Amino acid sequence: MATVADEGDDPYLWLEDLDGADAAEWVRDRNAETVAALTGSEAFAGLRAEMRQVLDAEDRIPWPGWRGDGFYYNFWQDATHPRGVWRRTTVDQYRRREPEWDVLLDVDALAADEGENWVWNDVTVLRPGYERCLIWLSRGGGDAAVVREFDLVCRAFVEDGFTLPEAKSSVCWIDAGHIYVATDFGPGSLTSSGYPRVVKRWRRGRPLSEAEVVHQGQADDVGVWASHDPTPGYERDFVGRSLDFFRSEDYLLTRAGERIRIAVPQDAHWHAHREWLLIRPRSPWTVSGVTYPAGALLATRFDAFLAGERQLAVLFEPDGRTSLSYYLWTRSHLILATLADVKSRLEVLTPNGTAWRREPLAGVPEFDHSRIVDTDPDNSDAYLLASEGFLRPATLRLGHVGGTVETLKQEPEFFDADGLAVRQFFATSADGTRVPYFVVGDSTAPAGPTLLTGYGGYEISQTPYYSGIIGRGWLARGGTYAVANIRGGGEYGPEWHRAAMRQNRPRAYEDFAAVAADMVTRGITTPAQLGIEGGSNGGLLMGVMLNRYPQMFGAVVASVPVLDMRRYHRLLAGASWIAEYGDPDREEDWAYLCQYSPYHNVRAETAYPPVLFITSTRDDRVHPGHARKMAARLREHGHEVAYYENVEGGHGAAANNEQRAFVWALALEFLWQRLTPRPEGAIPRQLARPDEPERIGGR
Repeated sequence: MATVADEGDDPYLWLEDLDGADAAEWVRDRNAETVAALTGSEAFAGLRAEMRQVLDAEDRIPWPGWRGDGFYYNFWQDATHPRGVWRRTTVDQYRRREPEWDVLLDVDALAADEGENWVWNDVTVLRPGYERCLIWLSRGGGDAAVVREFDLVCRAFVEDGFTLPEAKSSVCWIDAGHIYVATDFGPGSLTSSGYPRVVKRWRRGRPLSEAEVVHQGQADDVGVWASHDPTPGYERDFVGRSLDFFRSEDYLLTRAGERIRIAVPQDAHWHAHREWLLIRPRSPWTVSGVTYPAGALLATRFDAFLAGERQLAVLFEPDGRTSLSYYLWTRSHLILATLADVKSRLEVLTPNGTAWRREPLAGVPEFDHSRIVDTDPDNSDAYLLASEGFLRPATLRLGHVGGTVETLKQEPEFFDADGLAVRQFFATSADGTRVPYFVVGDSTAPAGPTLLTGYGGYEISQTPYYSGIIGRGWLARGGTYAVANIRGGGEYGPEWHRAAMRQNRPRAYEDFAAVAADMVTRGITTPAQLGIEGGSNGGLLMGVMLNRYPQMFGAVVASVPVLDMRRYHRLLAGASWIAEYGDPDREEDWAYLCQYSPYHNVRAETAYPPVLFITSTRDDRVHPGHARKMAARLREHGHEVAYYENVEGGHGAAANNEQRAFVWALALEFLWQRLTPRPEGAIPRQLARPDEPERIGGR
């Protein structure tokens, strides 16, 4: 059995120091090398301008959100408003080509007035009433944010209102005078994952220190939460502990302070809506002699379930091809979104006594991928529906269950799709599993430059979508684009995810390799012309493919990646991912983690394809030290590596459209140069300077 590695053997620990002068100098040097190598050409300038045109396009859909008060809310960024404006309008105005927007908060103006690098994060509006909200603003785009109360009538922050300093906080309205708050209350109040361990009930006008504790977890939990459901006649409060990324213990909190356990499996998802309780088990669940499969959706009466009754109606049951993607309530109906071989299906279910009536959701195109943008479960049976495809821009429709469906907005065409096609294939993985993937491009073209992406983690599905960035930056240049639906994702439900968890993680990598090999066999591309790209957990995927299958690829881009599997759980939010990957401090877990940890498997003698790492200093979820150390180790052994670290942007690696355009242009230009037969330029090998080993060794 492998032994746990000694962290003192890591010569690049000093690159984890976000505020360290040596680390900052190293980042500046790497950035300068990459910028000089990639951004000086007319091709890059043109590509960057194309990306910016897509991101700033005035005729793109202003995606709306409903808050329950009848307005269409939208957060909008463009060339004039790089930080963005939060705004709203009426449905009649929204139907117009150019609606009249009521600007609630101009983040650019706020940042200038306050001398802060504000980046919009999130908002929650008080229900009912809709006159106040709580706004999250981060400095530079990280997950940690300041929370401030805002008056929607006066268009101003509330003096002496609810305010929290920068932290990874969660808050929820109870009523106009009270909120639930989980934040950094001082020493001992955070979990090992860096999230709040304590949640309190805070009364307006009282100091936070006097807020009443309503729930708390353990130090090794991921975090705690509390919520209030203000639905008239069904007002309820809930609290819970997230034991790990997938398991929780949740309770109904009574007015007397009693906690009544929601007695579902710890790994099940549940949701209360009016008189109903929906339960989605993630593993088989036996109740009253009946075993319900993982990924099913069950319905029961909330009060009856808490009283001990176990009459469960099966609303969805998965099979080998179909999984439940998500569900949403309208006021009186339930919309189910399922995937059949990664193709979307939407239907509406209506409770009728002990039975449920089932019918297709109106307005859903047959061949596009469709998703529900929002519903208004407090007030109506309306829904917002978006439909799109790899080659078809999104259409936004407004529908009413049992009523009409109208088209509200159409996304513009950002590239010429004539001559391009979308195909779906299935590769055979090492253990015989069929792995679906999509290919977008000219189906009659000979093997050429191809960009393959994937994720394969946390039960997150990769579904078809329209991207002006990929269209203009890759397809329009003659490239082919592919998306792999590998295990670890949610394309076929919880079992597809579980098949690549912890010690089974290599199944995801074998799946991705199988897709790459299948595309070569079909003549779509060649190893030298096949580039791959992924971010976060997808960045880990890229790091493993670089190490394990270097001969299969011509270039690799890894964004905000997880790469050091020995120390990932000690960096920022990493401890919350132990349920997905395993615990490196346990010898039996490190025995399999060390086999694929990208940082620990770099070899001097291996011929790796060129790689570009992209990350952000302000990413407080995946520490930039992962990418820094991996780049340093590759450079140490003389491999071709480029590195770019944005100073802000959080886990998205960009805080505004200018930065997004630059980062995308950087990645796509890097790939195009390396994968085309006659590169427009070469990336110089970023080797360690002669003095670096001694300087590094001193850390």
